[in-house]
Amino acid sequence: MTWAYLGIGSNLGDRLAHLQGAVDGLASTDGVAVTGVSGVYATDPVGGPEQGEFLNAVVAIDTNLSARALLDVAHGLEAAADRVRVEHWGPRTLDVDVLLVGDEEVHEPDLEVPHPRMLERGFVMAPLADLDPTIGQPPGGWPGVRRTDLTLRVP
Repeated sequence: MTWAYLGIGSNLGDRLAHLQGAVDGLASTDGVAVTGVSGVYATDPVGGPEQGEFLNAVVAIDTNLSARALLDVAHGLEAAADRVRVEHWGPRTLDVDVLLVGDEEVHEPDLEVPHPRMLERGFVMAPLADLDPTIGQPPGGWPGVRRTDLTLRVP
């Protein structure tokens, strides 16, 4: 087993239910054990069209799946949440990103691990810091990112 982190986000429908569905779906996946879930953060959208606020979190797992297999799981979770890909960086019921998978590096057109833009994204780094205290926060926190009182349960 190796450790991995996946970012989850939603800005359509019952956002918290979509995030919990992703956590539950990961927990029920063969070869995946959910070991932690960050706090839930409300975040301004980055890029794309005008759209509503996101809820974001990061899920820590132990897994024997490769980054490629985790991407397949992520796409299955998004499909189960009725995600429709209409517009790049558009609104979505569920977005699941493979952030880190142990020391694995992947450089393919549809998959980059470590995630190439995660260090620039407060909506990833703030929840990731909840799970890995060695990750620092900038003074004053991340602009447009605020922790909520909402929680996700680990199955």
